[in-house]
Amino acid sequence: MPVLLPPALERSLDLLRCPTCRGRRLRPDRGALRCPVGHTFDIARHGYAGLLTGTRATSGDDAAMVQARDRFLATGAYAPIRQAVARLAADAAPERGTVLDVGCGTGYYLAGVLDHLPTARGLGLDTSVRALRSAARAHDRAAAAAWDVFRPFPLADGVADVVLNVFAPRNPAEFHRVLRPTGRLVVVRPTGRHLAELRHRLAGMVSVDRSKEQRLHRALAPCFEAVDTAQVEYSIPLPRREARDLVAMTPSARHVSDTDLDDIGRLPDRLTVSVLATAYRPQR
Repeated sequence: MPVLLPPALERSLDLLRCPTCRGRRLRPDRGALRCPVGHTFDIARHGYAGLLTGTRATSGDDAAMVQARDRFLATGAYAPIRQAVARLAADAAPERGTVLDVGCGTGYYLAGVLDHLPTARGLGLDTSVRALRSAARAHDRAAAAAWDVFRPFPLADGVADVVLNVFAPRNPAEFHRVLRPTGRLVVVRPTGRHLAELRHRLAGMVSVDRSKEQRLHRALAPCFEAVDTAQVEYSIPLPRREARDLVAMTPSARHVSDTDLDDIGRLPDRLTVSVLATAYRPQR
């Protein structure tokens, strides 16, 4: 039986372009999306569009990482980050704007932005099938599609009012191409103090590169200019279960052992959350 086209995906069809022949629009056809020359892309029963072609990306989050992220984010520990992203996005988006979240994960931040923009629509892109299952139902105005951030996006030029990039890889040239001239790119990245207590106690935790800000500036400078930055820093309690989920939802999960996480003496009672959220305008 063909999968019905989810309403949020139907509202986003004008944004999409065939990733194979580039430039041609996609239309629904018996539970799939099809371009005029016949390239066909399935709509998963979970509600997202499978647009990835050729060699599959291997960096997407697996089921355990996605489940851990859902549990951790549900505690509200990162709610202040979500609020900062929503504020920066709302400052730039028109009443009926389009928000694109590249590397959307489970759709947590995209849903937060759409809550602040009651008539906007959203589209999340990610490589992880497991994450997309959550993203496709994160908000009734958010669609989701499988895509690799490092490839040219399957989107028309100048269709987004806001592009979100939260703890995710970046493709500055494509961000610039799909943003409207008046649009904004919102980038969130950790500072050196982010999760410092865990990183000091667990040797396997992935560190924050000291040159991260300089590399970000060099990557974005040809296409973007920073217009507003919010530093979000606060302390949260860290029960053992939440510590396990926090580690498990990140690349550190591959390097930190269960033995380390079971050792109460290795885990801090409180943890620093510290990120920078910056809104950039495209340079023309």
